[in-house]
Amino acid sequence: MDFYQTDLSQLHDDLKNKKISATELTKETFDHIKKNEDQVKAFITLNEEAAMKKAAEIDQQGISEDQLTSGIPLAVKDNILTKGLKTTAASKILENFNPVYDATVVEKLNNNGFINVGKTNLDEFAMGSSTENSAFFTTHNPWDLTRVPGGSSGGSAAAVAAGDVLGALGTDTGGSIRMPASFNGIVGMKPTYGRVSRWGIIAFGSSFDQVGWLTRTVKDNALLTQIISGNDEHDMTSSLKEVPNWAAQLNDDTNVKGLRIAVPKEYFEGINDDVHEVIKNALDHLESLGAVIDEVSLPHTKYGVPAYYILASSEASSNLQRYDGIRYGFRAKDVKNIEDVYVRSRTEGFGEEVKRRIMLGTFSLSAGFYDAYFNKAAKVRRLIAQDFDNVFKDHDVILGATGASTAFKIGAEIDDPQTMYMNDVLTVPVNMAGLPAMSVPAGFSAKNGMPVGLQIIGKPFDEQTVYNTAYVFEQTTDVHKKAPKLGGQN
Repeated sequence: MDFYQTDLSQLHDDLKNKKISATELTKETFDHIKKNEDQVKAFITLNEEAAMKKAAEIDQQGISEDQLTSGIPLAVKDNILTKGLKTTAASKILENFNPVYDATVVEKLNNNGFINVGKTNLDEFAMGSSTENSAFFTTHNPWDLTRVPGGSSGGSAAAVAAGDVLGALGTDTGGSIRMPASFNGIVGMKPTYGRVSRWGIIAFGSSFDQVGWLTRTVKDNALLTQIISGNDEHDMTSSLKEVPNWAAQLNDDTNVKGLRIAVPKEYFEGINDDVHEVIKNALDHLESLGAVIDEVSLPHTKYGVPAYYILASSEASSNLQRYDGIRYGFRAKDVKNIEDVYVRSRTEGFGEEVKRRIMLGTFSLSAGFYDAYFNKAAKVRRLIAQDFDNVFKDHDVILGATGASTAFKIGAEIDDPQTMYMNDVLTVPVNMAGLPAMSVPAGFSAKNGMPVGLQIIGKPFDEQTVYNTAYVFEQTTDVHKKAPKLGGQN
C-alpha cells in the first residue's frame, strides 16, 4: 500500500466496498514499516499480533459508513496510554509499564474501529525538539537519515513521512507536533487548548499539553481531529464547545480572497535565509490568491522561550513526582533504605534532559525564587496572550515560519541545551496562549533540499479558518505531492 497515492476517505470507501480488506491493508502496512524501520526507527513498540486480530474481526463484521477509521492502520505516540500495550514515554523509568486503561483519544478511536499499529518514539516525557532524548534510540528523518525528525513527536512524524501510516497521534506542549511536521514535510495540527481531552496523556506541562494529529494532507487531519475532539468528563479543562465538521467545509469553493493575514515582524528575526525565502514565497502565493497581508508586531515573542521553560518545567517538576520507584515503573536494585529507593530510582530512571527540567522547575517553585521566576513568567504569559488578542482584533490568522531552520544533523545540537530550546521560539507562544496552530508544507530549502513548514495560527476555537487557509495553500501548490524516497515516490 502506497499511502502517498491515497487518503483517508478513499481508503474508507475501498474498505467499505471490499476492494481491499482490513487484513490485507494491515499486513501491507506492517510489511512497509518493517522495510523502513531499521533506517527510520520510528516505533518503540509494534502491535502486530493484536492489530492483525482486530483487522480480521473488522473484516468479519464489515465496515460501517459512519466509522471513518474502521480498519485504518494508524500510530500512537508513546506517551498516550493504550490499555495492555506498553507505554513508555521513551523513558527507562517506564520501560515496562502496561496501562490498565486507554486514553480518551484512544478510546474514541477504538470506538471508531481504528487499528493501532504501534507506539512511536519521542523525546523522553516529550521533553525535547529532536527525538534524540529518547532513552532507547534516535529516530531519523526520512528525507535525510543523517538529520533529526524534530521533537518531541519525531517518531509519529517520521512514520507519516516514511509512508508507514496515513496519520499518527502526537502531543504538543511547545511545538512538539508542528516542529516535526515542518522538519518532515507533512501536516501537523495543535488544536485549541481544551478542544481535545488530555485524559490518559502522560503529563509534561498540564496547562500547555494538547493532543493532535500528524498527517499527510490537511483534509485527513481535519477528519481525524474531529473524531478525537469534544468534552470529556475525565478532563475538567476540556471544552463544552460543539465540535464542527471541519472537513465538510473544505471543498473547491474554499478560498482566501479577502482573508486578513497578519505576519509578525518578530517571526522573521533570526530565521535562516533559506527558510525566509520559502516563507516569503508562500506569503506571496497567498496574496496572489486574494489574501490581504499586513505586517504586525507581537512584541513579547522574544520572552516566550525563557518564560515557557520556567513555567513548563515547573509543571513537569510537579507532574513527575509520581515516578518514585514505589508504586510503578523502574525501581533501582540493591537499595538500602527508602531514601535510597527515591534517589537512585530517579537518578537511574530519568535521562539528562528530564533531570535538567525537573531541577529548573523545582528551583523556580522554591520559596525564595517563586516571585522572581515563576510568578514573573506567568505575567509574561499573559502579555503574550494579549499580543495575540490585539492582532486578532483586525486579522483572521497569523502566519510565519514554523521553525527558524530546517532539520539539523543528528548530534549537532544535543550538547547545547540553550540552542536546542531556541528552536521553539516560533512555536511556544502559541501554547502560552492556548491557540490552534498548524504547520503545513511550504516548500523546500534551496540550501539543503529539506522541507520547510508554514505555521498558521488561529483564534481560539477557530480551527476552521486555520484548516481553510492550509487547504487552499495545499491545493494550489504541489508541495504535499512530493515525498522522500522512503515514502514510496519522488
